[in-house]
Amino acid sequence: MDPTARVTMSIDALLARRRALLGGNLSIAYGHPLHIVRGSMQYLWDADGRRYIDAYNNVPHVGHCHPRVVQAGQAQMAVLSTNTRYLHELILSYAERLGATLPGALKVCYFVNSGSEANELALRLARAHTGRRDLIVLEHAYHGNTTTLIDISPYKHEGQGGGGSPAWVHVAPLPDLYRGAWRRADVGAGSQYAAHVARIIDGLRASGTGLCGFLAESWPSVGGQMSLPADYVQAVYQMVRAAGGVCIADEVQTGYGRLGEHFWGFEAYGVVPDIVVLGKPIGNGHPIGAVVTTPEIASSFDNGMEFFSTFGGNTVSCAIGIAVLETVHAENLQAHAREVGRHLLGRLHELKRRHALIGEVRGAGLFLGVELVTDRQSLAPATRAAAAIANHMRDLGVLLGTDGPFHNVIKIRPPLPFTVQDADALVEALDTALAASATA
Repeated sequence: MDPTARVTMSIDALLARRRALLGGNLSIAYGHPLHIVRGSMQYLWDADGRRYIDAYNNVPHVGHCHPRVVQAGQAQMAVLSTNTRYLHELILSYAERLGATLPGALKVCYFVNSGSEANELALRLARAHTGRRDLIVLEHAYHGNTTTLIDISPYKHEGQGGGGSPAWVHVAPLPDLYRGAWRRADVGAGSQYAAHVARIIDGLRASGTGLCGFLAESWPSVGGQMSLPADYVQAVYQMVRAAGGVCIADEVQTGYGRLGEHFWGFEAYGVVPDIVVLGKPIGNGHPIGAVVTTPEIASSFDNGMEFFSTFGGNTVSCAIGIAVLETVHAENLQAHAREVGRHLLGRLHELKRRHALIGEVRGAGLFLGVELVTDRQSLAPATRAAAAIANHMRDLGVLLGTDGPFHNVIKIRPPLPFTVQDADALVEALDTALAASATA
């Protein structure tokens, strides 16, 4: 059945029904919400048949409703959908293929249903291995929606409705080289930020508490679509391990070639984590999460308590996961992200030269951020302008969102089939929206 055939309600009626049936803090995008009824690759269609370029949704990593992924799920669902208590080749093949993309001893896989569940499991692994609880995270970080993950996500627990950090969570400054305490022009900026982590570790050692680990997104997303200084990451990994802790890389946003130059975000820094966390994009919209670790850490976790996730690693999910990984390789999407990303970065830098509202353009591949400021000297965040521009872009047929501590960073994270032509259309629309904002 054509999904548009079921469209009978107006936007206002849908909103009223939503408010009556769903929780009030379930957010919705844009001042004029979209009623989306269909998706294909890097495009979405609304109930009126209008097509939008999706530069927002990184969950459909290889494209909305990619035929290879859809067919893999349909075919397996018609044969068998069951759990990991039975032997089956698919989960073993998936684990082998996933492990082959990772360096060193990162070969032991656990499959779950979401990035949140994966981060929860990563914490359990780290605690079982170290016998400790205290964790270091970065300010503005977001790692998931469970109670424990809100505890370790300053983006949530320091914001409205939050209760702050629990005693076992230690927040280190985000190494923001644009607006942080130490910036790109400062010699030794990475070392200065790393010194904060060293002081946290020294304090834990002095108290006799000890350190469980360090958990960070390889490239902070909610923090503002940014990379970290390589010397910072290298120094932090070294000091965390020296303190007996483990290093956990949250790759939910940047894994699987999105960065173009690297298949994994942590590869940009020349480090290898002890635990890697994966989420939504590895299932292309199907609920899959994964944790990959070393045999040593897996052995510590195998302590007599059974680990079981009812749907984690089920046969349908594994078939879909394999199809997504095969598609990334077969369609050379990492190289595609690199080339399209370079083109788009160049065009965005051109916009920066013409629009004073743009303070910085950053990122790699198809993980890009455009930080908006009202003044390039004071770096005052242009939060209202960013929201207005995202809404204007929606009206122009390009879907974008905002992020960062001040919600002033335009985030660009499209499905990887996103083309040079799509990038040019995005830039033209952004040029129009920026010009309109400047005269508003």
